[in-house]
Amino acid sequence: MATGACETCNPATCSSTTCEAKGPSRIPPHELSNIKHVIGIMSGKGGVGKSSVTALLAVALQQAGYQVGILDADITGPSIPRMFGVRRPPEGTGHGMIPPQSHGGTRIMSLNLLLPHEDDPVIWRGPLIGGAVKQFWTDVIWGDLDYLLVDLPPGTGDAPLTVLQSLPLDGLVIVSSPQELAQMVVRKAVKMAALMNVKILGLVENMSYAVCPDCGKEIYLFGPSRAGEAAAEAGITLLGTLPLDPDLTALCDHGRVEDYRGPLLERAREFIRKIAG
Repeated sequence: MATGACETCNPATCSSTTCEAKGPSRIPPHELSNIKHVIGIMSGKGGVGKSSVTALLAVALQQAGYQVGILDADITGPSIPRMFGVRRPPEGTGHGMIPPQSHGGTRIMSLNLLLPHEDDPVIWRGPLIGGAVKQFWTDVIWGDLDYLLVDLPPGTGDAPLTVLQSLPLDGLVIVSSPQELAQMVVRKAVKMAALMNVKILGLVENMSYAVCPDCGKEIYLFGPSRAGEAAAEAGITLLGTLPLDPDLTALCDHGRVEDYRGPLLERAREFIRKIAG
């Protein structure tokens, strides 16, 4: 049951105006924002590379000619600005905040851009985190965007709940990894999305395997892929799998993810085609 639900709540029949299990109560974006599609990137647990998948999807969309933004809702563990090499804070105006752009043109809003130092910790309780996420939607002038990707924090806590309730999501992409524990938390994320009446666009299994640089053999470091099994069990579409790629990792570490031209980029394009279809 979602935090804030009635004590004995059936979301389908609940008549309460405050019960959080009923589903999204969408709030409008800033009046100067014109956003065509909003897609959340979610994982049931940390450590599965959700933010790198978000960055990869953004780069693929950007290279396809779309105007793209990323709302970094991972308030206490933001990594998107570092991946894109963005350090400049948003520009404050009398109407709202204008998000900085990466060298490739992706607009990014993250709490890390408002901190004096990027390694300063954010020690906030849930209501403050939820309020910050809403402000990134209502107070930021995103302008004209084809896609706004929302990088959610892992799990099913306050920030994911705020996004699923408040933002007009077209759907969620769920990111997992091959471990059995990760498949269990996929089911948790799927059930949360169902409670919030948010569509799931598909599952991406990240870090599915590594490719030996000498012989090209696929090495399943975390055991065999369970992506198909997990997607079928959850009743969702499998978008595909992503192997580990040291080149992508290095570029993310150096703030140059938009320079990546490796094989994972074509896979991201395939994911986008499936989502659009």
